[in-house]
Amino acid sequence: MSITTDLGDRLLPDDRDPARFLDPWAVLDPGEVAPTTPWEEMESSGAAYAAAVDDLEGIAVRARELAADEYAGIANVLRDAAACPDPWVGPDPTRDPEWRDPQGRTAGAVRAERRNIAVRAAALELSVRLGMSEATVRTRAAHADTLRERCPRVWAAFRSGRVPVQNAVTVAQQAASLPGDATEAWERFDEAVHTAAQTVQPGKFRLRARTARERLHPEPLDVRHKRAADDRNAWFQPEHDGMATLTVFGTADRVAAAYQYSDARARRLRAEPGEERTLAQLRTDVLLDLLTTLPDSECGFDSDPDSASDSGSGSGSGRRRARPSVAITVPVMTLLGLDDEPPTLDGYGPIDIETARRLAGEASSWVRILTHPVSGTVLDVDRTVYRVPNALRRWLGVRDPVCIGPGCTRLARDCDLDHRLDWQYGGTTADTNLAPLCEGHHTLKSKSTWQLYRDEQTGATWWISPTALTVPTDPPPW
Repeated sequence: MSITTDLGDRLLPDDRDPARFLDPWAVLDPGEVAPTTPWEEMESSGAAYAAAVDDLEGIAVRARELAADEYAGIANVLRDAAACPDPWVGPDPTRDPEWRDPQGRTAGAVRAERRNIAVRAAALELSVRLGMSEATVRTRAAHADTLRERCPRVWAAFRSGRVPVQNAVTVAQQAASLPGDATEAWERFDEAVHTAAQTVQPGKFRLRARTARERLHPEPLDVRHKRAADDRNAWFQPEHDGMATLTVFGTADRVAAAYQYSDARARRLRAEPGEERTLAQLRTDVLLDLLTTLPDSECGFDSDPDSASDSGSGSGSGRRRARPSVAITVPVMTLLGLDDEPPTLDGYGPIDIETARRLAGEASSWVRILTHPVSGTVLDVDRTVYRVPNALRRWLGVRDPVCIGPGCTRLARDCDLDHRLDWQYGGTTADTNLAPLCEGHHTLKSKSTWQLYRDEQTGATWWISPTALTVPTDPPPW
C-alpha cells in the first residue's frame, strides 16, 4: 500500500501521521488487502470483550467513589446546619440578654429546636437541588454518620470504591441497630463484615451481615423483640394500572400465621370445582376479604349487609363488607361520554371508569366534582354530601390534592390548611391565601428561612430557599 505525497499534503498537516486519519480502503493499490486494525484484532480474538469488562469494572469503582462522596457531602451539610443553624433559621434570639420565650421555654430548649429545624431546612434544600426526597437525604446522611462512627473500616473501603453501595447501606442499617453505647460490638461488627462487604454479592451479604449483627448484639433477643414490636406498622403504596400494595410490619409469629392461613384457605378454594384463580390471586383475595369485612357489631355505618366475600372467607352470618365513602373527580367530557380521560380517586390517583362506576354504586356517599376539559378548573362541587368538609376545604383539596411543600406527596386531607400570610399579620381565610401544608413543611415555613410567595395576578406560587434558590410549587400529581 502506498500513499502519495501530494494526497497526504493536501489532506493533512505536515506534522500528522496520515495513517491515523485516512481510510486505508480509499488508497489501496489494485489487488492489495486492507490491513486489520488493532480493534478488529481484539474483536476477532475476544480481547475486545475483556477490555470492555475491565472498563465497566473501572466505571463501577468510580461510581462507588462518587456515591460515597455524595453520602459524605450530604452528611457534612446536615451536620454543619446543626452546628450553625443561623443561615437556615435566622439569628439566634437567645443571645439577646433581654430575650424571653413567649412559651416559657429555656434557652437550651429553643436552641435544640433551632438545630432540628435547621437540619430539616437543609435537608429540603438538598432534596430540591439533588432531585431526591427529603427522606432519602436524611437517610443517606444517617448512613454516612453511622459508617464513619461505628464501621470505619467499611467506610474507608466504601470511600475508595471497593464496597458496593448496596452493601454499604446494609452495613449502616445493621450497625445503626446496635446499642448506642456498645462500642466494642461496633468494632467487632466492622471487623466481621469488612472483607465480605467487598467480595460478597448484595443478596448474600445482607444475610451474612444480619447474622453477624445477631451474634454480636449485646442484648438478649427477647428484650430486643419486645422493643421492636412497638414499631409495628402498616402502610399503603399506590402502584401502576389501578393497583396498590399494602405492607404489614409486625411480629414474625402473627405475620407468618396470617400468611399460612391465607395460603391454606387459598389451597382449599383452589380445589373447588370451577375455580380458575391462581394461588397467588386467592391468597390476596382471602387477606383483603378478611380486612374489608366486619362483624355486625362493628358495622355502625358504611357497611353492606347483603354483600358476600369474593373468596368465600367472609361469607356467612355475622359479617358484612365495609363500603367506601368515595370522592371521585370526573372530567366533564368523560361524564358526557365524549372522552375517555380517567376519573381520579381521592387519595390514589387515576382509576379506570369501570372501577369508578362500581365504587360510586357501592358507596353510601360520594363527592361529584366536574372539571373543565382543558384548564382543569372546577366547574361544580356537589354540596349535598353527608359528612364532608365545608365547600372551601373541598375546593382547596381539589386544587391542591397534596401538600405544596417541594416534593411532598402527603395528601391534602392529612395536612394543615396554612395561611400563606399569617392570620395575625392580616392574612385572610380565602382560597388565595390558603394551601395544604403537612406538619413538617408547615413548621419550616413558619420557623425557617424558607419563604412561600404568590403572584396575585396569575395565582402562581413558589418557594425561595435559604440559599436563594427559586422553587416553583409542584403541579398536582394527577
